[in-house]
Amino acid sequence: MESKPDKTPLIVLVGETASGKTGLAIELAKQFNGEIIAADSRTVYKHLNIGTAKPTLEERGGIPHHLLDLVEPDSIFSAADFKRLAQNAIQDIANRGHLPILVGGTGLYVDSVIYDFEFRKPGDPRVRERLAKLSVDELQQILIEKKIPLPENKRNPRYLMRAIETEGEPVTPKELRANTLVLGLKIEREVLHHKLAERVDKMVESGFITELKDAVEVYGWDAPGLQSTGYKAFRGYVDGQDSLERAKELFIRNDWQLAKRQRTWFKRNKSIHWICKKDEAVDLITTFLNKVSTAA
Repeated sequence: MESKPDKTPLIVLVGETASGKTGLAIELAKQFNGEIIAADSRTVYKHLNIGTAKPTLEERGGIPHHLLDLVEPDSIFSAADFKRLAQNAIQDIANRGHLPILVGGTGLYVDSVIYDFEFRKPGDPRVRERLAKLSVDELQQILIEKKIPLPENKRNPRYLMRAIETEGEPVTPKELRANTLVLGLKIEREVLHHKLAERVDKMVESGFITELKDAVEVYGWDAPGLQSTGYKAFRGYVDGQDSLERAKELFIRNDWQLAKRQRTWFKRNKSIHWICKKDEAVDLITTFLNKVSTAA
């Protein structure tokens, strides 16, 4: 018997990049008969495995993972696309009697699901093509002249173009989705910085540079999938302008800045229960599932 969408329990685990949330989610999935839905704007791209820290089959430990490897690196993939596919995955997992666990650091993807965002219609392709040729400063100037507030990430061309297309109309969130427990994994900043550096070294040893060169040869540097932190950091190295050590430093710096943006995004969410270790997550999930079961 299929469960209704508003009755389906959902566990959500968020946190900064390299915080360890993927490993924790896999452990929790094993304990609670769960399946994982990846909420990551980078791991949706095929062929980009090492540089996006996509969990390997071995790391997944037999736990089904959904919404990985969805599109080619030169494809556009939106938060609206993610929301639709994630909601389908949640129902599919629940209908098989398993617990859906939404895991990731892309705040917009997560919030689109748990707050049921109503996304605006796509803009005019002709306008988008014209805007795409403008610099960040030029896009910002258009918004200033139109008296439209700059988006939170005011250096991101996509955000600026979308603000122009929609004339600053905000995405209006609703209340937190029913039967949803949101957990946030805390990590000390010094520990996180060490993990970021360690991860970059491991990626390079695992063939990251070859992965990048192959992707650039097929899709080019402007492909949406190659705009994430690691690939952009290594462009100078691949083009022969930077040393390997310099490229690693840029990768770590970019990931650190990403982590800061993620931390800022999630800190605003008062629905998140912050945890430091697995035992805390297990206790909260057990209590939550018992409560949902009793109310059913």
